[in-house]
Amino acid sequence: MKIQLIDRRTGNTIEEEVLGGGMLRLAYEGALSPLLRGTLLKTGTISRFLGWYCDTAWSRAKIEGVIQQLNIDMADFEEPSGGFQTFNQWFTRRLKVGARPFDSDPQVLSSPADCRLTVIPKLEKTTAIPVKGARFQIEDLLKTTPEEAARFYGGAVLIFRLCPSDYHRYHFPAAGNRGDATDISGRYDSVNPVAVAAGIPVFTENRRVVTHLDLDTFGPAAFVEVGAFGVGGIVDTHGNGPFQKMDEKGYFRYGASTLVLVFGPGRVSIDQDLIDHSANGMETLVATGETLGRSS
Repeated sequence: MKIQLIDRRTGNTIEEEVLGGGMLRLAYEGALSPLLRGTLLKTGTISRFLGWYCDTAWSRAKIEGVIQQLNIDMADFEEPSGGFQTFNQWFTRRLKVGARPFDSDPQVLSSPADCRLTVIPKLEKTTAIPVKGARFQIEDLLKTTPEEAARFYGGAVLIFRLCPSDYHRYHFPAAGNRGDATDISGRYDSVNPVAVAAGIPVFTENRRVVTHLDLDTFGPAAFVEVGAFGVGGIVDTHGNGPFQKMDEKGYFRYGASTLVLVFGPGRVSIDQDLIDHSANGMETLVATGETLGRSS
């Protein structure tokens, strides 16, 4: 299973190391795929079990092996006195101060997460959002009416795919005020490109939380946290009210997951390199705090 990405720092094409690749092939390409998707992935049984296990002391033994397999640089992260006691404690680790610098200019949009990024610079009313061979409508992602979704037509959509190797806390990309949030129940399919390319509607059927933001510079926006296979929880750490740029919004417990940011028309101009890579069907490896674009 080979997934190629563009490393934004070097411009090189790299290959992603996939944790649990055998399970993904079994679930989405094997003969048992209909059974697995119709039972375990639909109900979240596996994800809940993994979430429970990753909170136990037994899971601590898995940490070092995953660090080695995924080649994770732990120098960027805080480690509690006595070390990490469970896999989830390690998985939801915090960054050291200054490990992810960002431009404090309010006109600059910063990445909310370490991720593989796909951008759609202009959302057309009549065009479904294309991602790795799949397509979905914005009203289905947000689970809202076409009339409410219409305020985002002509705006930008950014899709941040997080993998088990990534830092799994995420942040507000600009200063503003947080509005209402809606928790939408759903499936626990993988967000890996293998699942998306198989036609699995992860963006409209998976469990997700839709939070409405009013950003000081970028106006109304939707911040969508999409749960996925292995995700034991979507945890909010901020709550309602105002926030500053790069304040923590929340974190995903164990598993792969995705964030989606949706902006209104004429609000943000995405950096051209990100647009070009996405147009060529390539995700871009991006770090928390990196500049993604500027106010239009």
